[in-house]
Amino acid sequence: MNRKQMQNLLGFFLFNFTKVEYQGIENIPTKGPLLMVTNHLGRLDIPLLLANPVRPEITAFVAKKYQKFPFFRCIVNSLNGIYLDRTTADFEAFRKAKKVLKSGMALAIAPEGTRSSTGALAEAKSGAAMLAMQLQIPIVPIGLQGTETATSLLRKFRKPKLTARFGKVFYLPSFNKENRETQLKEATTEIMCRIASLLPEKYRGFYSNHPRLIELESAV
Repeated sequence: MNRKQMQNLLGFFLFNFTKVEYQGIENIPTKGPLLMVTNHLGRLDIPLLLANPVRPEITAFVAKKYQKFPFFRCIVNSLNGIYLDRTTADFEAFRKAKKVLKSGMALAIAPEGTRSSTGALAEAKSGAAMLAMQLQIPIVPIGLQGTETATSLLRKFRKPKLTARFGKVFYLPSFNKENRETQLKEATTEIMCRIASLLPEKYRGFYSNHPRLIELESAV
C-alpha cells in the first residue's frame, strides 16, 4: 500500500470512527523542513498527526518494537516512518531524520521518547532539541488530547474525541562552542513548555508551573 492509499485509509477511519478536531492549523508552514514536536499519549497519536490537512508528506519517529506487529509495520512502512531504538543512542535513526528534514519534509517527534503512563508530560530527552539546533529549522509544538483513552472507548463502540492543537512556529538558537549540555537542556525545556502551553493543566505534568511556561502564558 502506498502513502496516499494509507493516508486515505487512516483519514477514513479517524473521521468516521472518532471525533477529530485540528486547532491552529494556520500555524503550520505549508512547505519546507519542519519539526513537529508533540506529547505522546496513545497509539492514535501518529495516525492523528499523519492525517493532518496541511502537511500530507509528514513522517514520524516510531518505536522499533512496532516492527514486530504486521498491522503497525504496514502503516509505518507505507508512510516512510523512521524506526527508533529507545534503548540506545540511535545514530542511524537520527541520520535518516536529518535526511528527511533536509529534503524539505515535515517530521513529528515526541521528545518524551515514549507514551506517558499517566497522560501528563514527563521529563523530555534532548533529541528533538539537538535536531532543531543542528539544522536550524522551524518548530511547531503540538498538544494532543483524547488519544490516551481512545482505544478503550473504541472497544466499547464509542467515538473518542481527538484534538490536535498546533502552536506558533518558533526557532531554537544554534550551538555555540561552550556549554553544549546546558544549551540542550534549556532548548528541551523551551520545547516542552511550548507543548504544555497548548494543554490543559492535567496534561502538563513535569512542566506544570514551570517559570518558562508561566512566562509563555502571560505573553498571550
